[in-house]
Amino acid sequence: MGRDEMRAGDDDRRQIADTLKTALDEGRLDLAEYDERLQRAYAAKTYGDLDLLIADLPGSRPAQPAAVATPVKPAGREATLEWVGQVWSAWIFVTLLTTAIWFITSLAGNEWGYFWPIWVAGPWGAIQLFATIGGLAGGAPRKMVEERDRKRERKQRKRERKALRAQQPGQLPPSPGQKWDMSDSQVADTPDHG
Repeated sequence: MGRDEMRAGDDDRRQIADTLKTALDEGRLDLAEYDERLQRAYAAKTYGDLDLLIADLPGSRPAQPAAVATPVKPAGREATLEWVGQVWSAWIFVTLLTTAIWFITSLAGNEWGYFWPIWVAGPWGAIQLFATIGGLAGGAPRKMVEERDRKRERKQRKRERKALRAQQPGQLPPSPGQKWDMSDSQVADTPDHG
């Protein structure tokens, strides 16, 4: 298997995205080319796919595979506590609510009746316990953090593309008294027939 057929990773895609951003900043790519290549970079599967995106740019180097794959590290204590809190929050709310209802009805009747909330809290709590153990064993807190990071990256890329589009003079909306000329995407002056 040649280098071009080797699978690329997220760091490799980010490296190419940075190279494309530099080419855009230098004026070597226009916004449309940059956007298209950036989308292809994040969809690329192999080093060969990535290398094609920058082959025509001067001074660009092919994507370099990571020297050593870093082991997956477990999520930190804060992430684990946050995940456990998310898993158990509904159970805690419902258990407190049913217990409060039991307490209020017992006070209103002047006798402590059968503690029926145990039938809500007990079985559901057992299911939650097994789900928590399975989630911790499967690395769910780490996956939650990774997903949050991916969403943050996507939002950042979207903001960058939006900012770049706003910098392009032909992309600005028309001012009052002007309309879009759809033949060449230019703004044309039109008289106001108010």
